[in-house]
Amino acid sequence: MNTSRTDAAALHEKPEPFWLDPKKRAVLFQILVLGVVGLIAWYLISNTVANLQRQKIATGFDFLGKEAAFEIGESLIAYDASNTYARALVVGALNTVKVSFIGIVITVILGTFIGIARLSSNWLISRLAAAYIEFMQDIPVLIQLFFWYAIFYETLPSPRQALNPMHGVFLCNRGLIMPVPEFHPAYRYVFLAFVAACFLVWGLRRWARKRQDETGKTFPVFRVSLGLLVGLPLAVWMALGSPFSLNVPELRGFNFRGGTTLSPEFMALLLGLILYTAAFVAEVVRAGIQSVSKGQREAAMSLGLRPAQVLRLVILPQALRVIIPPLTSQMLNLTKNSSLAVAIGYPDFVSVANTTINQTGQSIEGVALIMVVYLFFSLSTSAFMNWYNKKVKLVER
Repeated sequence: MNTSRTDAAALHEKPEPFWLDPKKRAVLFQILVLGVVGLIAWYLISNTVANLQRQKIATGFDFLGKEAAFEIGESLIAYDASNTYARALVVGALNTVKVSFIGIVITVILGTFIGIARLSSNWLISRLAAAYIEFMQDIPVLIQLFFWYAIFYETLPSPRQALNPMHGVFLCNRGLIMPVPEFHPAYRYVFLAFVAACFLVWGLRRWARKRQDETGKTFPVFRVSLGLLVGLPLAVWMALGSPFSLNVPELRGFNFRGGTTLSPEFMALLLGLILYTAAFVAEVVRAGIQSVSKGQREAAMSLGLRPAQVLRLVILPQALRVIIPPLTSQMLNLTKNSSLAVAIGYPDFVSVANTTINQTGQSIEGVALIMVVYLFFSLSTSAFMNWYNKKVKLVER
């Protein structure tokens, strides 16, 4: 009897209004916010387009197919003034990728060493690392770029009096000039051998990890991997006759010919970004190492591990979970700070885009391209670091 009354009451009970349901209310608020944002965006875009049409200013990206008519001092691909604006922007983007990639690699290595040195038991090493961190963090990166740029142009001699620290290497106000290997068809096969060695190392690491999980026996992965990465390309190179010749720079007239030249603008930008960002990376590494409890170190030492082994096998693997998120931010900061290259004349993407804007007058499209390119760089770096963070995270049993 009571059950039938309860069922009847449930049938006659009125449904709850949707605005009292938290989930439905949250969806409604999100739809409203998106609608408001869409209306604001529509208003701004339509107003901008109307103003541009009223002032008879061209819009669109048709200018990308027109002749650029300006030279770019440094380029990773073939380029001259007769090429299009699109190719000029690609050259600028590649220059940004070059300085960012090299800067990130060296910054991570240098920052890691300084962060470890900051925690050294040696008083002098620890204090020198601390002084470096404090000094570099307190000087704005733009000031550092001006400083290194002035060092190259004001302090170093002209090409005729260039410094020659070693055979074929010259340092002057034109930059760092050094020899490079001349291309030989055999180098293609050497490169393919290196790629094959990388795949072999990847498979070897997976096999060694599986073998250790099943049997408990370890395998000298590092030594074998190093042997594969060096030995296989070296064996292919020797089998093809060991071809090797250097393109050595020579002074001819008022400049050097041959070899490769790292311009003062590139060197100043790279040094400024590395030395500045490495100070922050060092603090990130120091904080990550200190986040690991002292008991871990003491337990590893009690097993007979040497200090270097304790750091490499016990401390750093656990510290990575703390290090990687802020390290990702520092990588992004280095990439974004590379846009300051325009201040010292290095032709990065921002510099090339500014020249394009000045010549075409299409500032909205130019700024939009800058935003999209740097957004792509940032998202790509974040995606890679997030993948690496998941790969190295500790798995609890």
